[in-house]
Parts: sequence; C-alpha cells; structure tokens
Amino acid sequence: MASGECLLLDLETDNFIFYNISVNQSANFSLLGEDWFYPAFLYAIPTIYGIIILIGLIGNITLIKIFCTVKSMRNVPNLFISSLALGDLLLLVTCVPVDASRYLADEWLFGRTGCKLIPFIQLTSVGVSVFTLTALSADRYKAIVRPMEIQASHALMKICVRAAIIWIVSMLLAIPEAVFSDLHPFHDKGTNKTFISCAPYPHSDGLHPKIHSMASFLIFYIIPLSVISVYYYFIAKNLIRSAYNIPVEGNVHVRKQIESRKRLARTVLVFVCLFAFCWLPTHIIYLYRSYHYSEVDTSVLHFIASICARILAFTNSCVNPFALYLLSKSFRKQFNNQLLCCRARLLIRSHSMARSTTRMTSLKSTNHSLATFSLINGNHICHEGCV
Repeated sequence: MASGECLLLDLETDNFIFYNISVNQSANFSLLGEDWFYPAFLYAIPTIYGIIILIGLIGNITLIKIFCTVKSMRNVPNLFISSLALGDLLLLVTCVPVDASRYLADEWLFGRTGCKLIPFIQLTSVGVSVFTLTALSADRYKAIVRPMEIQASHALMKICVRAAIIWIVSMLLAIPEAVFSDLHPFHDKGTNKTFISCAPYPHSDGLHPKIHSMASFLIFYIIPLSVISVYYYFIAKNLIRSAYNIPVEGNVHVRKQIESRKRLARTVLVFVCLFAFCWLPTHIIYLYRSYHYSEVDTSVLHFIASICARILAFTNSCVNPFALYLLSKSFRKQFNNQLLCCRARLLIRSHSMARSTTRMTSLKSTNHSLATFSLINGNHICHEGCV
C-alpha cells in the first residue's frame, strides 16, 4: 500500500537535515569517543530497507503467483488484491532502493531522467494502492449491502477493466509530479557547501510546498479513506441488522455465505487500517515541513522521526500478504503449498547434486584404480585411463 513518500517528503529539506546531522553528529560522537555508533547507524538504515525489500518481494510475488496459477483463487476481491500487490512491488523496487541510497551518498545519483521518472512511478504506486483499497471496499459494500447487483456486474473482464482504469488514473495524477520534479542546487550557509537534490519544486518557492503537501494529503489519504469509511459504515449497519433478522434455524448456505462475506470485509478493513496507520506519520511530517519551509528543523529528534515514518510507510508494502496469511484459511493453505513446493524443489535439486557428486567421485576413484593398475604392470597408459 504504497504511498510514494519519496514523493511526499521534501527531498531537498530531507537531504539538508541529513547533511547537517551527519556533520554535527559525527563530530559529537567523536568527542564522546563513540566513533563506531554513527557509521553503524548510517548503514543500519539501508540494511533495514533491504530486509523490507526482501520480505516484500517474497510475500507479494507469492501472492500474485497464487492468484494467477490457482484457478479457485481467481475471484473479484483477489484480482484487486493482486493489483494491490503489484503496486506494492512497484514501490519496493523503485522508491525503497532510491531512498536507501540517500543515506549512503550526499547527492542525487540518478540524473535528471531518474529525478522525473522515479517520482512518477512512486506516485503511480500510491494511487494504485489507495484507489484499489477504495474499489475493494466498494466491492464489499455491494456484496453485503446490495447482493442482488453483484451478479450482473461481477464478470471478471469488467473487474480487469476497473483495475486497469485505476492504474491509468494513477498515472494521470502522477504526470504533474514528473513535470515539476527536477534537480535543484541546495546551499548550506553554515558550511558554505552546495549539493544537488531531486525535489518536486524549487527551494525558493514557499507556496508550492504547502499546495503540494495538502493536495497529496487530500487526494491520496483523506478523500479515499473518507469514502472507505462511508462504505464500511453501511456495511456495519447492514451486518448488525441482518444478525437480528436471520432466524436461528435459518438456511445453512445463507449463513455460510454471510460469514464468508464478513470475513472478506474484515480482511479489507485490516488492509485499510494498516495503510492508514503506516502512512499517517509521513503525511504529518511532510505537512509540518511544508508549513515551516523557511525554518529547516535539523534536530536529531526530527531526523529520527522522519526515518521511523519512512520505515513504517515502506513496511506497509510488505505486510499485506502476511495479514492475508493470518486472516484467510484458503490463502494460508495455498501459501504453505507454495513454500512446500519450493522446499521440495530445493531438496530434489540438492539430492540430484549430491548424486551427481557421488557419481563423479566414484568415476574418479575407478579411473585412479585403472591408472595405478596400468603402471604396476609397466604399461604407460595412465592418460588413457584418466578422463
């Protein structure tokens, strides 16, 4: 559930904070005799990012593979969840590595093309995530509150078209990010040093950050979550009412169907809550920076808060498959099958390699015996016996 906060954070300001802290804090640690702490802290951040990428890739790729290969898992909600996983993968392979590189280099490493392309990809990922969650909530609303409408509208082809529209809309909303993002020089008066950073607006413009942060907060957080809240209000209302209306001796099939829909609605709600929780700190920090643009906060507390907010946001891109694992029996079963298949393949491969090694060792031993026998008999044919 990506939200491209490489995009939603002011990269110039963030680089400035990081640069000042790296200069001041490294000096402080040297005075305290703790030279080891700062480099360890510096390299710990990309290491954490690497773990997030690894876990996210395993979880999301497995999820997509299950929905693509297992016919019984190809349904409407799972198609949206696959699209969600694809958006998370997009964020994991673009935004996270780029963000990690900023802690290992003082300047932007990806050129002007990268400065325009990467924010575009990141914001596309944001839109895909939050709008897919909204579509999933709408789907659950129809399934529970208006089940009669679901038969006509739930052809898989129509859902594929909706998922494609979500991607197209997300790309269109990301175009301004690509247009305005550019490389800008940033000057630190304290050290009289200048470095180049990728930012979505010039540093001299004080109004642009406010507009950018507020628009991002509304379009990619407040409005979608408000719509989702309305859907879930009606879902909860309907479920409470239906709990009293169904007789104790009611139809078993109807009860199972309602329970299944409730479980799926609960799963989607967990996804939404994870998204809201993981991305809220990043939005708050970006809004704070945008409205205090002329006064850059270079305190260690602000720096650590920014890092924690980013790690939390990026973690959101790897938690959904594991949340689904805990909440869905069918997905848990398929996920375990995938792991067992992978383990079986590894065992077969290792067994095959072991047999091959044993065969080679046996062959070498036989050839060595032949060569020795030939030499004992005085025949100089050692090279013929050795392969």
